[in-house]
Amino acid sequence: MIIADTGFWIALFNRRDAYHALAKQRLPLLTEPLVTTLPVMTETCYLLQQQVGVTYAVAFLRSRRREIFNLFALDDRHLERMADLMVRYADLPMDFADASLVILAESLGHGRILTTDRRDFSVYRWGGNQVFNNLLLP
Repeated sequence: MIIADTGFWIALFNRRDAYHALAKQRLPLLTEPLVTTLPVMTETCYLLQQQVGVTYAVAFLRSRRREIFNLFALDDRHLERMADLMVRYADLPMDFADASLVILAESLGHGRILTTDRRDFSVYRWGGNQVFNNLLLP
């Protein structure tokens, strides 16, 4: 599975986004399913609604029902690790959604991600010292 961050979803659903064409181009080339987290879905819906309206946020939500992506289930055991990560990367700062993606990478055992956030995901490490591999913006 390939991890999908908020920036990728925004680019995919917002035609005015600078990375829209790239996101649309990459999507059909993927040979593995996408996976994301509920914090990323929350952030994506909020930003889509702010940027382009509720119709786009709803379209994103409904894409889950159409199985465009999988949803990783975070649970209580992940919360302490997420808090530790947010403290570790406080200088960026790391938000809750990004912390959830580090947990997801650790669960999957890889850091293949679609993100427009080059800066943060070039600094974040999963599994101790493993780097993310940005498949959207290499």
